[in-house]
Amino acid sequence: MVLLGSTGSIGVNALIIAKRFGIMVEALVAGKNIALLNEQIKEHHPKYVAISDANDRKLVNHTNVFVGKEGILELLQKTQSYLVVNALVGFVGLAPSIEALRLGKRLALANKESLVVAGHLLDTSHITPIDSEHFGLWYLLGKRPVRGMTITASGGAFRDTPLGELGKMSFQDALKHPNWSMGAKITIDSATMTNKLFELLEAKWLFGIDRLDAIIEPKSLIHAFVNFKDGSTTAHLAVADMKLPIAFALVGEIEEPILPSLDLASIGSLSFRPIEATRYPIWEIKDDVLANPTRGVVINAANEVGIAKFFNQEINILELAERTIKAYRHFEDAIPKSLDEVFEIDREVRRYCLSF
Repeated sequence: MVLLGSTGSIGVNALIIAKRFGIMVEALVAGKNIALLNEQIKEHHPKYVAISDANDRKLVNHTNVFVGKEGILELLQKTQSYLVVNALVGFVGLAPSIEALRLGKRLALANKESLVVAGHLLDTSHITPIDSEHFGLWYLLGKRPVRGMTITASGGAFRDTPLGELGKMSFQDALKHPNWSMGAKITIDSATMTNKLFELLEAKWLFGIDRLDAIIEPKSLIHAFVNFKDGSTTAHLAVADMKLPIAFALVGEIEEPILPSLDLASIGSLSFRPIEATRYPIWEIKDDVLANPTRGVVINAANEVGIAKFFNQEINILELAERTIKAYRHFEDAIPKSLDEVFEIDREVRRYCLSF
């Protein structure tokens, strides 16, 4: 397999699964964590490696090293592996997703931005999502007619923070996720509920379902519900651990234990809460976004700029969502009809969001 984003949380777990099931690792792509990358090179012996910064090339213990965005695409073109795992973070993951599909490879996709910004332009029949919620939805689906789907959210770092205190919370505060161990960006997106909005858009493109919603389940043990037309509802429960969806994405059907089964008696009870716009302002536009899913590129670009400003202490977390909503409304006619237009709109939105 080819693994993009090998040193992140998804990448590290993917390598654990690959080792367990004897999957050959042909290529590794990493960012700035060269020390961990070198450990992975030593253990998995990839044929090719790519990194983000040319200044780090001399630190990498490998002879076939590609560099930067173009380097990733060149690496993909040289590889023979059918399976590509894209666990890159952010819009930067789109071009490799496009290239992997163009090359006829199967794409195990953890880079949610690819579907958020261009889901209507990608062939999802060759995409397997690496995500607990979409894995749960897939696991529940059978041949019965579906009425709707619901995914769950943990509520993020500020789930129980008094509303009056939200504007005072720092970037580091937002990284304190109550249930999951994830990368910085997705953890911030969880705190703002932008991550869940993205996952609803992904579900739209993956399953072709219009009736989609999300609800908070604080223990992160229920990941998804499917509502059937006969009135039945089924739920997918599992330990909060990404190894399960990763294993199915890499291997296919699994008939051996990946995670321990839940002990429902020890859990005792589960509870649910609605997602409210007073705590998560981005939820104000949820219904409009689902009605206009091709505008995901606007939300993503504005959000990525906002996260950088939040990190630099230029704005607070409530202003992050407010800026994204402002951009979404400003670019109400930004509907990309091609992949080239996706990249152009992304650039325009970023310029706009950097101006205020």
